[in-house]
Amino acid sequence: MSDSLDRSTKINLLREPLVKKLCEVLDKSSNKGWRKLGELVGNDRRFKVSPDDMEMCSLKVLELEGSPSRTLLRLMGDRGCTTGHLVDYLQTLGNSEALQCMKPSALQILIQPQSVALISGHNLRLSCHAVGKSLVQYQWFKTNEEVPNSFSSDLVMSPVCLQDAGFYICRVNCGDSFEFSQWVQVDVLNVTGSCGQSYHSLEGRLKLVIQPQSQRLHVGETLQVECGAVGRPIPRYQWHRNGVPVPNATKRKHMIPHSMEDHHGRYRCEISSSTERMWTKEVDVAIDDVYAIGGGSSDFFLNNVPDQLHATDKVALLIGNLSYQNHPQLKAPMVDVYDLANLLRQMNFQVVSLLDLTESEMRNAVEEFLLLLHKGVYGLLYYAGHGYENYGNSFMVPVDAPNPYRSANCLCVQSILKLMQEKETGLNVFLLDMCRKRNIHDDSAPNIVLRVTANIVFGYATCQDAEAFELSSSGFTNGVFVKFLKNRLLDDEKITVVLDRVAEDMGQFDATKGKQALEIRSSLSERRALTDPILPGDSADLAHAHSLQWAKAHELPESMCLNFDCGAQIKLGFAAEFSNVLVIYTHIVKKPEDMSFCQAHVTDFSQDLDVDPKEMNRETPEETGIYLLSSNLPQHCLYTRVSALQKLREELVFTVCLQGTFTAMDDESVHWTKSINIGKPLIARLDLNRGVRRNSCLQTCMMPHSPSHSPCHSPGPEHHLHLKSHQAQDYNRLSPQHHYLDVYEHQGAAGGCGDSFYDNVGQSRCEPAYDSAGGLSSSPGRLSTPIETTDDIHELQTVFINSLQLQQQ
Repeated sequence: MSDSLDRSTKINLLREPLVKKLCEVLDKSSNKGWRKLGELVGNDRRFKVSPDDMEMCSLKVLELEGSPSRTLLRLMGDRGCTTGHLVDYLQTLGNSEALQCMKPSALQILIQPQSVALISGHNLRLSCHAVGKSLVQYQWFKTNEEVPNSFSSDLVMSPVCLQDAGFYICRVNCGDSFEFSQWVQVDVLNVTGSCGQSYHSLEGRLKLVIQPQSQRLHVGETLQVECGAVGRPIPRYQWHRNGVPVPNATKRKHMIPHSMEDHHGRYRCEISSSTERMWTKEVDVAIDDVYAIGGGSSDFFLNNVPDQLHATDKVALLIGNLSYQNHPQLKAPMVDVYDLANLLRQMNFQVVSLLDLTESEMRNAVEEFLLLLHKGVYGLLYYAGHGYENYGNSFMVPVDAPNPYRSANCLCVQSILKLMQEKETGLNVFLLDMCRKRNIHDDSAPNIVLRVTANIVFGYATCQDAEAFELSSSGFTNGVFVKFLKNRLLDDEKITVVLDRVAEDMGQFDATKGKQALEIRSSLSERRALTDPILPGDSADLAHAHSLQWAKAHELPESMCLNFDCGAQIKLGFAAEFSNVLVIYTHIVKKPEDMSFCQAHVTDFSQDLDVDPKEMNRETPEETGIYLLSSNLPQHCLYTRVSALQKLREELVFTVCLQGTFTAMDDESVHWTKSINIGKPLIARLDLNRGVRRNSCLQTCMMPHSPSHSPCHSPGPEHHLHLKSHQAQDYNRLSPQHHYLDVYEHQGAAGGCGDSFYDNVGQSRCEPAYDSAGGLSSSPGRLSTPIETTDDIHELQTVFINSLQLQQQ
């Protein structure tokens, strides 16, 4: 096969232009296309393409620009199919057009240049290598001008200067044939004192070399914050102000020509590439009506900005359990988790929010959370649901816990904290919104020895041997703790100061005064705040790899337009209420003029999921149980709420059914259906339904010891944990025997202690003691896309082509 590609080349390593052309041929061919190819491969035991695989390929026609052939080729490549195998199949098919695609052209560019950001004074090298049937010639261009004396495959500038920054492309000639390389951008940064650095150390890795600076401006002056990183490929930039991305601020230099007072705030930039992510420091920009002290100079301001503590990353896991199988149901955890997730995201926490987890799901979620923790990371875990405390150890109760439950059925908070400490985190925050009554059915006392560290903060919604309450047993309102916490959480204060103020606010709340008081335990010696900026540390590459995994829990399916044979078109959209709760909505975009009625609904969901048929395809979000996200959803749709995505074992497949009536048919109803596969959305990607490993570090330790000698019982001075109590009790003394209030049934007080107080506050979160109820792959051989400034490149392409045409005329 001398006139074709190397037969041993894996399909996944084929160049994108060839793959695209081949897919176009196979997609459009009816009797010699991808279906026939799939049948041939399916009969070959080496590659095992099953009927289910073929069905998955066929579903790609429902997606915009979806290609069944591309999916089939990817499957074949993953299973070891080579170019030689593919050519043999195409010859058997007799598809001459597809075979022609496999033959090399007279000229091929094998190595494409890559965009790069580098420091002025270093050496620049752009490489483009091509092969042809005769001598290959090169010519480099900067924008639409030829670069003088650039006739080699390598464009070298030594040293590079600021004027060399711009967009470059290479034209390759071979006889009468010519090809253009891809466009690349060269960004040259002016960094003082960089001459002694080695350029080679900057290749392939992002390196932050320019940090933004604080400034004080007068209204009307130009606001400009600048940062810069070097590396190959060129970095992407996104500026943030007060934790929120600034629209269209995607350049190294973010400039506002005429600043206004409302442009003031804290600015920082997220810098990323295809494999790395980092943050600049956060700086203050003040904009006043009058000049700052010193005749308008900002020197006073800049020289008095204190050094600020920072996190290398911020991650949070929020769990709200409310739909218990064997215990009283709760209401507030859903609202509490939703509100806290939104607040934490404003402070740049990566948040996963989950409702109603079983024991194994909780353990797996925490295990995924622990993978994100590295040196200097701020980790926050919030739990709302049933719970208890024995001998100084707190236990979170899963929704599938038996009645009565014991420590083996629950998650021990101190066990998780011990594992967090081993990660050398910068701050560990536990917010436990649960009861802390003793569980008389559980006599175990885990022997958990915590390290002496200065980074632990416990925020207990209630004191020891006390209950935590919801404000109402019906409706959707916050619990007592979060009702006050959400008003303080964004304060730029030390986290213990924030919790102190929350405790004071709760102390003024008449409904729970004397019943529930916030307790804070802290060993925090530094002024660590949840609002601290993020500055990645030495393990940024490892942290980023795990962050990509965590980010999967936020990936929504893309909206899609579905066209039906009747001429109707609908939009299928998606939203996330929680990381394991998906909202699906359908909207009629277009319907035939002779159709009097048209409606699209979804059906046929997996039995693993929590979807109530009576609450599907409703005309308002509230009718289907979507109360918290309803204001953010589009109107005039049918809505369906899909819960418990963590239980999804396979890809999510469902049916979209279009129902219509035509006036010419006496309004007789007609149906059309389409099967939709959206993969594994949101938290389903993390497979929390897998069994807990036998050697999992999250299994509860059952080593008994005397409670009076428990190392983690009411940590005292030996752990440097300072106990802050807001009731006149000595909580450092704990006895296995506690005084219990008399318990009796009270109407409307599920799980509560008999007291008229519950008529006003709702139920408690503890259990009564008596109750018995690009290309084909991302392989190294694939050419990477070198440039992220797509709009700039498209505009430049037009200008460049027009200039070449003018030169030819």
